[in-house]
Amino acid sequence: MDTIVLSHINKNIKGKDILNDVNLEIKGSIGLLGPNGAGKTTLMRILTTLIDPSSGTINAGQLIWENKTEVRNHIGYLPQHFSMYKNITILECLNHLALLKGIDKKNRQKVIQSALEEVNLLDVQSKKIKQLSGGMLRRVGIAQALLGNPKLLIVDEPTVGLDIEERVRFRSLLRKLGKNRNIVISTHIVEDIETTCDQICILKNGKVINFGTKSQILDLVRGKVAEKSYPLDQVDLDSLRVISAKESGEEYVVRYFTTQGEDEYLVEPTLEDAYLFFIKEEEIV
Repeated sequence: MDTIVLSHINKNIKGKDILNDVNLEIKGSIGLLGPNGAGKTTLMRILTTLIDPSSGTINAGQLIWENKTEVRNHIGYLPQHFSMYKNITILECLNHLALLKGIDKKNRQKVIQSALEEVNLLDVQSKKIKQLSGGMLRRVGIAQALLGNPKLLIVDEPTVGLDIEERVRFRSLLRKLGKNRNIVISTHIVEDIETTCDQICILKNGKVINFGTKSQILDLVRGKVAEKSYPLDQVDLDSLRVISAKESGEEYVVRYFTTQGEDEYLVEPTLEDAYLFFIKEEEIV
């Protein structure tokens, strides 16, 4: 698929601006990062043609988002809350969804088996939905999104509700899937996109406040993050722009934002540092 170009996307619901002049180009794997209420899910629903923007346009070459049926033929979508009938098997689930997607009977099983192979569920396709762990159910969700080999894969809050081990596996799967298609991952969990996405878009209050590669975003906060140890009885956390504070023996190790150029305490920023900096910038500067 050509680069997907979003131009001046706005969404207003009951007089409230949910998205405000969003301009974005999607090519490769992109992570949408932002707090709850930032507009991520609304943008996902617009990209999947489930809702229309109040104004603005989206196109990928000659493919125009007003042509919803044609666009949907190129999109796979895993919503935040994916569920299916509990007493059917994985294979029955995918067969039902492939039928709804209009995949013809002649090719249906080949398409389903290909999707199961991509998400490593071939050996358990006879398991019932009610027998699956949260991670396996999310993989079934990805499998249904892959039916028909879409050029754009959209995943909303991929690891919500998963334990640590399942999160790691799922991130690895998303990284693999993003190598040969455009993929958009929406989340408020920094780790979900840190090793998964080529580019990161940070949303706040419906606006794009930063967009770039991980290294480009880190460059913008380099020199603004410090770390210092304080005796437990001498630290005043309220006076610092704290990122994190860890107790270590008789001291607190405090990581914080600085605008003072404290060279001896400066540390290399992480993506989570950068995300917090942009989200809380008005409080820091």
